[in-house]
Order: sequence, then structure tokens, then C-alpha cells
Amino acid sequence: MTPEQQKLADGRHHDPHSVLGPRRNADGQTALAHLPATRAAWIEQFEMQRIPGSDFFSAETPPGALPEHPRLHWITSDEHTRERIDPYSFAPTISAMDLESLNQGTQVSAWRFMGATPMEIDGIQGTRFAVWAPNAERVSVVGPFCDWDGRRCAMRVLGGSGVWELFIPGIGLNEIYKFEIRARNGAVFLKTDPYGRASESRPATASVVTAQGHPWLDHAWMQARRSHDWLHAPMSIYEVHLGSWRRHPDGRYYTYRELAEALIPYVKQLGFTHLELLPITEHPLDDSWGYQCTGYFCPTSRHGSPDDLRFFVDQCHLAGIGVLLDWVPGHFPRDGHGLARFDGTALYEYEDPRKAEHKDWGTLIFNYERHEVRSFLLSSACFWLEEFHFDGLRVDAVASMLYLDFGRGGDYVPNRYGGRENLEAIDFMRALNATTHLRSPGTVIMAEESTDWPMVSRPTDMGGLGFSMKWNMGWMHDTLSYFKQDPVYRSHHQNRITFAMMYAYSENFILPLSHDEVVHLKRSLLGRMPGDRWQQLANLRLLYAYMWTFPGKKLLFMGGEFGHPWEWDFRGELPWWLLQHAEHEGVRRAVADLNRLYANEPALYRHEFEPGGFNWVDCNDAAQSVLSYLRRGDGYDLLVVLNLTPVPRNGYRVGTSSAGRWRAVFNSDSSHYGGGNVGNPAVETEPRPIHDQPHSVVIDLPPLGAVVFKRD
Repeated sequence: MTPEQQKLADGRHHDPHSVLGPRRNADGQTALAHLPATRAAWIEQFEMQRIPGSDFFSAETPPGALPEHPRLHWITSDEHTRERIDPYSFAPTISAMDLESLNQGTQVSAWRFMGATPMEIDGIQGTRFAVWAPNAERVSVVGPFCDWDGRRCAMRVLGGSGVWELFIPGIGLNEIYKFEIRARNGAVFLKTDPYGRASESRPATASVVTAQGHPWLDHAWMQARRSHDWLHAPMSIYEVHLGSWRRHPDGRYYTYRELAEALIPYVKQLGFTHLELLPITEHPLDDSWGYQCTGYFCPTSRHGSPDDLRFFVDQCHLAGIGVLLDWVPGHFPRDGHGLARFDGTALYEYEDPRKAEHKDWGTLIFNYERHEVRSFLLSSACFWLEEFHFDGLRVDAVASMLYLDFGRGGDYVPNRYGGRENLEAIDFMRALNATTHLRSPGTVIMAEESTDWPMVSRPTDMGGLGFSMKWNMGWMHDTLSYFKQDPVYRSHHQNRITFAMMYAYSENFILPLSHDEVVHLKRSLLGRMPGDRWQQLANLRLLYAYMWTFPGKKLLFMGGEFGHPWEWDFRGELPWWLLQHAEHEGVRRAVADLNRLYANEPALYRHEFEPGGFNWVDCNDAAQSVLSYLRRGDGYDLLVVLNLTPVPRNGYRVGTSSAGRWRAVFNSDSSHYGGGNVGNPAVETEPRPIHDQPHSVVIDLPPLGAVVFKRD
């Protein structure tokens, strides 16, 4: 053997195409194939001779005797016959421009040429494989098609890009594969494709060759989305974990198609405008709920195929429901088959463990400095919006990305100015928002950001991070802290429920009552409420009425809509049997009516992010724990009055902005919701100024109740 052949036989060659395949010479053509565990071989009709002491077979043929892409035939040592078109007869198919943009961190559609791409070259069907592993000594595609033998389908590296590529004829849809990588220290290991677009079901971890085959029907939705004014439109989000919303009686998950049949009508009936899915990117561990992701381009196979997910999103759009995806660019798990030390080095993560590790979570942090990692994450975001038609992304754990000392105490590496801000992560987030808003107009990118970082949802050209909206964690903490108080003591905590208006317009806020509030011994929303069961249910309906009439988009985790009394358990389905009980069905009716009120009354959404959309009438009646405020529409107002104690307030006077008859359009104490029907169907104003308003009404306030009035 030559030194190059020996290097290839040892599994250390970076360019097998330079050694293998057909070649012209002065006398005709030569062909060389590397076929381990083979007894005999032919190329087309020509017998190949074994190079003594090796697994290499060669043939000399007359000029023009071999086609451009000749077919190999061989008999294995266990007497099986195999054949394939020689993969080492094909030129590279990835453009220099694509590789350059990947290396520069500006590539935002890398899935179009990375990973496994079924394609046709010179009339020959097959799959091109491409993976970024710049520090590997050798990379191979392995799978059943090569008996998982890394010597058979070695890839070539394309110049200095660090991208390895190989087109394998005959590999089609549903073939499973991995990459076998030989590190420079000699270690050999298997990795799942970072750009893989389908996966085996857990606990198996191989990637699966797939292609988009769903015939989209949501053309009208996608066209309207481009000009949708989400800032001034209602957005009420039902947050759902698909694996535990419903289960089959035997414990099996619902498929995406079954969820389309069951979940979409349910959400439509409740009046939510959007679904938000907890991460459905592929993840190995159920207990992570998807937040420790290994497949950034791969829908989880727990519920079906990628096209099944496309069908689900398509059906949501046809029903008028937007779909948002929880997306996790802040960290990834250490699983051996995933991104961790992908080519034997810290590739996707930082090298310095003080920057690389989330010690609290046991995960690794993306290296946002590295251009190819930026291209990977930007492409992932665009992939879900463009290839699956998601209407937005909720970016998880933004605070962990912003701060170098997040979860580390004092053990962190300062930035170049000596500060604690992760400057390259900030640059990445600005690029993420600018890119997605440009490429997918009308979509929203929402930040789960729990600190007081300024201008999270302000444009990048103003110095902001560029997110569409931010979760209002302060509102959530203060509100739940207030509502858990015994009403006897609420008069001492009035500022907790009013403070949010001090900063309500500093960001575009979403008001979240999410999955995070009903796990980890926090109790359910209903379980947090004080008093007996009647008071707990009344408090919960009151909380929802306050939330739906307070400025900001709305988000509620599944189960909250019917007063789930226990913490969320991802191992089983929601306790749907509770809806047999009138009090739980009443909570669900209240949520549905609040959604309809919100969608039908522009005063509740038209100016959610503008000071002109809200006025306190009276926020100072702490003694009676009553709050009143106006939501202002274009030419009309809604009056909202909350009684936050179990004591009815008969004859309570409240200021109004205009004279006339004010009709109750929502009462959380309605018997339809399980309440006692205390309140006024309508009231007439009196010319008696109060609360800086020119008129006033006298109303009967229900105990632990909210009433919304609209002037006729």
C-alpha cells in the first residue's frame, strides 16, 4: 500500500476522494475501492484485484470503459452480495459561498446544505451528508447501509471550512445514520447529526433521512401574517406540553395528527388566539420537558414524523390559531451522542469551563463567539419559522445568556471590559431578532427574561435587544405573591398588585402564568389561593379577570383554565375528569368568556403597550382591598372593578369617564362560572364627581369578584 492508502486504511484520511474512485491515466482508467471484509469485487463488468495485505481493490480499464459514476459489486466475507454506485466519483456539491457564510457566522439557512439532504446528481438518487467538525482527523457516515463500519463511507473535508461532505448514492428517505468521528487524540465515537431533521424514538438516538413532503394549505394565513399588526391585536396564548395534555388509556402519547383533532377544537372553543408548545425539538430525557435539547432542527419523534408536525401547524392556521415554539439557544445537554465535545474538542461550547458550564442545570453553554455556532443557532431559528410555519419563538432563559455570572456566584470570566455581561451573546440575540423579523415578517420573538435588563423589546437600532415582547416576570411574582395572602392581610400588600403599572410600558409585556409556576413544590394556581374551596375558586376567577383586563398579552399553562388543583405532572395527562364538577367547568367557562371579551373589545388590546390605554380610577382603597381602572378604546372605555376580599361591597361608588348607562359585560361571580350572582346587570351614572372622574356609579361588588362595565 502507498502511504495515502495506509492512512485511509487506518481511518485517518481527511480526503478519501483523492485516493478512491475512478481516474484517468495515460493508458486508460484506474479505479480503487476500499471494501473491508470483502472476498471479491468488480467495477461494472471489470474484476478488481486485491492489493496484497489490504482491503483495497483496484482495476485497470481501457479508455472510456467506465461511466462517470461506475457501479461497484462485491461479495462479502460471509458470502453476501452487495452493490452501489461509487460515492467517490462525485464532486463536491456545497458552494464556496455557503461555506464562507457558515464560517463567517452570517449563514441563516444552513439546513439547506448541512446534515442529510436527499438529492439527485447526474440522474442518480442519493443523499448528501455534511457535518462541521473542524478538529476531527476523520469523519464517516455510518448506518445499516454500511454495517455501521466507519471505514466504508469516509467523508472528505472541504478546504479549510471544517465541513465534511459525502454523497452516497442509493440512500433514501427513512434511512438511519450517525457520524463516526475520529478525534486527533485517536478516540473514535458516534454522534447524532447536529443538523438532523428527523430522529429515531428514544432511547435510540440515530438521525433519520427525511424531506419535506407536506402539501401546505395555509397560504392565506402566511400571506396575512406578513402584514399582521400583532402590537395592536389580541394575543392570548395557551401554553401546552404535548406529552401530558392528553394520553391514550394505555399511556401512549397522542400523535401530532391526533392532537390536531383533539387540541385545536379545544383551544378554539376556549377562545385562545395562539398555542405555545413547550420544546418539541428532539430531546433524550422526558424529565427535561424538552429544555435539554439535542435536535435543533429535529421535531421529537414522540408524536410522529416531521410532516405530521407540519400537518398540525397547518391545521392550526386553517382554524385561525397561531403556533409558537419554545426554543432553547441558551444551553444544551452533555449527552455523549449530542453536541458536547462534538469533534473531540469544545466545539459548540466554550473551552473554559467557567464559561462553558451551567452548574445549576448540569448543561453546557453555546460558544456565541464562534461564527459557525452563530450560523447554527440563527439557522435553527429560521428553520422553524420557514420550514414549519411557526408564528414565533419563545426564547428560553435569556437571563442566563445575558450574564456571565448567571448561576456561578463569583466564579466567572469577565468580558473584555471587566463586566459581567456576555457581549457575544448580546450580539447574537440582536442578530437573531433582526434576522427573523426581516426574513419572516409578522412573526414574534419573545424573551423569557427575568432581570431588569433594559430595552429587551426595543429595536436594535435604538440600543435594544430587538425582541418583539418580554415575559413580565415581575408582574407574575408580585401578583401571585399578593393572591396567596389571606384577604385579611391584603390591605397591607396593595402595592404588590399596583406596582406593575409603574413599569408597564417600559417593554412590550406578556403576562405569564406558565408551567414554571405550577412545578417544583410551588403548588397549582388554585392550590396557592387562600380560604376554603369556594374562596379558592373565586380567587382564581378573580385572578384571571385581573390578568385579562390588565395591559399585556396573556399566557396560561394548560390545566389552569379549569382550576387544576395539583402541580403539573408530565408523566400523565391532565385530570380531565375534574370537568365533571361544576366548579371546575365554571372556571373554564370564565376563561373562555374572558378570551372572547378580550378579542371583542379593542379597549383591552388596541393600546396594551401605550399609556393611553389604561387609567387608574382608584388604586388607593387598600382598606377595602378594592381596585378600579379604565381600559380605554378609541372612543369608549371599559370600567373594571375588583373586590379582593370575600366581603360583598354593596353601594360602592366608583368614578366613571362618561355619563349614561353602564352595562356589566363580565362578572366573575356569575353562577355560570360557579359564583353567587352578586352584582348589577347595569347601572346609571350620577353627576357626582369622584376619583378625578366627572361622573360616578354605585355598584354592588361581589365577594372575591371582578366586574367589567361598558357604557351602552
